[in-house]
Amino acid sequence: MEIRQLRYFLAVAELRHFGRAAEQLHIVQPAVSQQIRRLEHELGGQLFHRTTRTVELTPTGVAFLTHAREILAAVDRASHVARQPHDGKTTLRVGTGSGLGDLLSVVLAELAGREPELTVELVRLPEQQRLLRLAEGKLAAAIVRGTSDPLPDGIVYVPVLSQALIAALPAARTTPRRRTVRLAELAAMPARLPERDQNPALLDPLTAAFQHAGLTLRRIPPGSDEDMLALISTGAPSWTVFYPHKAQLLARQPLRGVALRRIATPPVTVTTSIALRTDSPEAQAFTDAFRATASSKPDQPPTQRGPRQQRHTRNPTQGNNRGPGSAHT
Repeated sequence: MEIRQLRYFLAVAELRHFGRAAEQLHIVQPAVSQQIRRLEHELGGQLFHRTTRTVELTPTGVAFLTHAREILAAVDRASHVARQPHDGKTTLRVGTGSGLGDLLSVVLAELAGREPELTVELVRLPEQQRLLRLAEGKLAAAIVRGTSDPLPDGIVYVPVLSQALIAALPAARTTPRRRTVRLAELAAMPARLPERDQNPALLDPLTAAFQHAGLTLRRIPPGSDEDMLALISTGAPSWTVFYPHKAQLLARQPLRGVALRRIATPPVTVTTSIALRTDSPEAQAFTDAFRATASSKPDQPPTQRGPRQQRHTRNPTQGNNRGPGSAHT
């Protein structure tokens, strides 16, 4: 049995297509088919049901898939260790996504104080890709918000932070003194939200809260953060949501015509977790630093700067003719 055969098998098993697997592997399709047949011959069983239109795993293939992933993960970890510079330093690779604002920089500062010899490499990927790379051993930890997917042996979820979502709505629909917005008030306007498959961790709790309250969640197409905020401030009434740390960044900008309010009655909360390999002490150190940072930063609604504050606030490193820059994650 060869390592490349396992990689070919894993690609076909995940994509359910020999041609797409060959493209991902950057080889020709006959080579993939040939190696899969050799692997099946060596194992003494068929791994795939093949038809002219579909490719599905057999029961043998399903059972073999878990072990193939574990073998490749072990190989990748061994290769990673062998490539490490022998200077006493270790590199921790962490999968990340959007919506963290400046929280991650605070976590990394906390980690640096605890583990000064540890080097961190951040890899930005969609959440499913983060979990896949984690299972393959290409990441030691991943920041995730959806924790419903089963994990292979040796990987666990550790909740580190639970926060209420923040709504961005027309400023005319609230008052400066208010810090929250009721779900019923939001239901009177359509929401600019992505499709569920793009962000289930955001959509699922929001949808559940509306259903539980007997309200209808009306959705319209979203857009970039800048476009949505511009439409919310000047167009027909609508709203969207942000993760709290992204909302804190946005609140530092002049958001004319837009109010940021924590959703209440009922609150809609999202839990951030670390998916980590149990065999990585570095991943555990990162998780401990994240939990310590999260516990020291209470969940509070973002405080927006008013237009007058914006006019009199200037970055000393900027010239008089430059305006404030946008915050990005």
